Amino acid sequence: MKIYLDTIGCRLNQSEIESMARGFRAAGHELVDSAEAAELAVVNTCAVTNEAAADSRSKIRQIGCAGVPEIVATGCWATLQPRQAQDLPNVLRIIPNARKDQLVAELLNLPPESFDLEPIAREPLPGLHRRTRAFIKVQDGCDNHCTFCVTTIARGEGRSRPVAEVMLDIQSALRGGTKEIVLTGVHLGSWGQEYGKHLRDLIQVILRETEVPRLRLSSLEPWDLDAGFFQLWEDKRLMPHLHLPLQSGCESTLRRMRRKTTPQTFRALVAAARHAIPDVAVTTDVIAGFPGETEEEFAESLAFVRALDFAGGHVFTYSPRPGTGAAKMKGQIRPELRKKRNHILHAALEESAGRYRQKFVGRTLSVLWESTSEMGEWGWRMEGLTGNYLRVNASATSPRWNEIDEIRLVNETEARLTGKP
Repeated sequence: MKIYLDTIGCRLNQSEIESMARGFRAAGHELVDSAEAAELAVVNTCAVTNEAAADSRSKIRQIGCAGVPEIVATGCWATLQPRQAQDLPNVLRIIPNARKDQLVAELLNLPPESFDLEPIAREPLPGLHRRTRAFIKVQDGCDNHCTFCVTTIARGEGRSRPVAEVMLDIQSALRGGTKEIVLTGVHLGSWGQEYGKHLRDLIQVILRETEVPRLRLSSLEPWDLDAGFFQLWEDKRLMPHLHLPLQSGCESTLRRMRRKTTPQTFRALVAAARHAIPDVAVTTDVIAGFPGETEEEFAESLAFVRALDFAGGHVFTYSPRPGTGAAKMKGQIRPELRKKRNHILHAALEESAGRYRQKFVGRTLSVLWESTSEMGEWGWRMEGLTGNYLRVNASATSPRWNEIDEIRLVNETEARLTGKP
């Protein structure tokens, strides 16, 4: 059977869709790069914002219009809105998050352990999923109750995967040729809480027992970390990039969000990271227009974002999510004002990101190439990421996909760097 896979949203969704790909391949099915060629499609949906939910619906409709006779919807939006998902063209099955790990076996009517999974080979997923990094799911769910977040409702309580399972996935990825492992989860920093362990314990095992060239961490909540955590970066295989969601730089707004941090503790954590990890990129997430956010609170948040001088980040326009505490709060901000504040915050983050990139012009950094395309007389055009998550373009005489090269960075333009081998 020819199967098309697609995903919307976070790195965890990407990790899950790659696991599904392994399962379908192991069972003898062919993955195709377009919906038009498929007999079955699986869409891993997202619901973190209204826009993500709309993208999920749109993606399913597009696949249905392409003529795929059977579409399976899974993921957060399909879990939260199964009736809406079921009503979309050609959606014949909804598999909620609670059963997502058994999706392949359930669709193929196979016992869960009836086939051996292939290595996570760096033969990328067909279509839009070409990447070299292997996203390894180590944790799911979340026990926090941030008032804006619907993910806790969609994913359930926090739970960690055992070390042995994680290590099997990592060893499989390395056998498949992976150069970079990315650990991911809904609340990654809570890994190990059921076992009396901490995420640092898992990282130490991976670094000790594997020869992974590059190990990267996805988003980490600041309250899960302390200054001692950053000593792990003495091992240079751990990539110098920390994504620490702030959400607001205003203390009163953070309280309404029920975030377990303050601007003061966040600032101290970032200072400790920068002291311990040379050239570390600290990126963040910020929400614009949270309910009740006054002009004074917004100004306080903006000033904090500017003062922290982040290496980049994402700004999300607040959107009320059904079932969350914030959706019921008084003082909902007008949509046009939310968007205006988004643009201001986005500009501030772009400005500090540009300053961060400029610091590396003239220096030489290692780059893992994620894509290559032929450029005629100029050879091959390549694009990849440095350890501190700077996007780099360069040309070479041969395709270097999934290879790591030392690159001299010569110019910065349009949110990326140009380099020469």
